[in-house]
Amino acid sequence: MEVVAASNNTIRLSFLMALLRDAGLSPVLLDQNIASVEGNIGIFPCRIAVAIDEAAHARRVLADAGEA
Repeated sequence: MEVVAASNNTIRLSFLMALLRDAGLSPVLLDQNIASVEGNIGIFPCRIAVAIDEAAHARRVLADAGEA
């Protein structure tokens, strides 16, 4: 797995996950549990990861959407 994005903003994370899924990729949201434990105060950003062989495509999708 390779991390392609990180954010404390849950709306942005949802948007990025949707972009990647719509592009046919299989993103995984990491650190969701630690964010819940800390009370979502924004200390620990959640990360989006994809398979290593999908990373280049994922970065292109994010860049094309202005989210790189």
